[in-house]
Amino acid sequence: MLKDRTVNALAARRRHPAAIVILLLLGLVVTGGIYAFAAPKPAQAAVATADDVAAGKKLFLANCSTCHGLNGQGGPAGPSLAGVGAASVDFQVGTGRMPLSNPGVQAMRKPNKFNDEQTKQLAAYVASLSPGPAIPEAKYTSGEGNIAKGGELFRVNCAMCHNYAGSGGALTRGKYAPSLHGVTGTHIYEAMLTGPQSMPVFNDANITPENKRDIIAFLHNIDQNENVGGLNLGNFGPVSEGLLAWTFGIGVLIALSVWLGKKAA
Repeated sequence: MLKDRTVNALAARRRHPAAIVILLLLGLVVTGGIYAFAAPKPAQAAVATADDVAAGKKLFLANCSTCHGLNGQGGPAGPSLAGVGAASVDFQVGTGRMPLSNPGVQAMRKPNKFNDEQTKQLAAYVASLSPGPAIPEAKYTSGEGNIAKGGELFRVNCAMCHNYAGSGGALTRGKYAPSLHGVTGTHIYEAMLTGPQSMPVFNDANITPENKRDIIAFLHNIDQNENVGGLNLGNFGPVSEGLLAWTFGIGVLIALSVWLGKKAA
């Protein structure tokens, strides 16, 4: 009899309206805990000092606040910098894309206005505004990775825009995917992490830090390899090769035809 009462009490609790909610909450907590434990850890470099933040704020107010606002809140001429993190600033400023000299459809790579120390300070200040992707550790950007695996990952995720050899290519509305030749491993990693302009974001959940390192190794290997086939024409494929064939090849045939015609006359 006591056993039947216990079974009935347990059954009544299972049928309670709050039981489903409690089970769902418990499942979410367990799932979140497992994900937090198993998720790849961000490849974060050393933390900036308070002096870096203070110096970066002075540089920001003098060079960036006109477009991005006094506190990085953004405005008509520039977006908010909340959450972009140090990695985005290091990429944009370190490649000379920012400060933007002239408005256009896409910021172009140009000589850097700031030295490495100033770039680090600007990144530290923007990172202090709100959490965001950090500058990666050197061990992930040195290019010492699995070249074969990096090539496979690059062809699957990047080649449709940047070309199979990283030479870049045209996009829609006047934009383009820039060449990746001669780009530092840090800037390649940061571009994958932050997704500048038309580029999608490849965070560490999409492409792990180790796989990013492999992609960088593949691109650096392309830079170091000699082209045994002769002139590579920028590695742009059939477009540049066809242009050469029509302009040079057909031009030679026309010149030869004119020469033969004059000789026969």
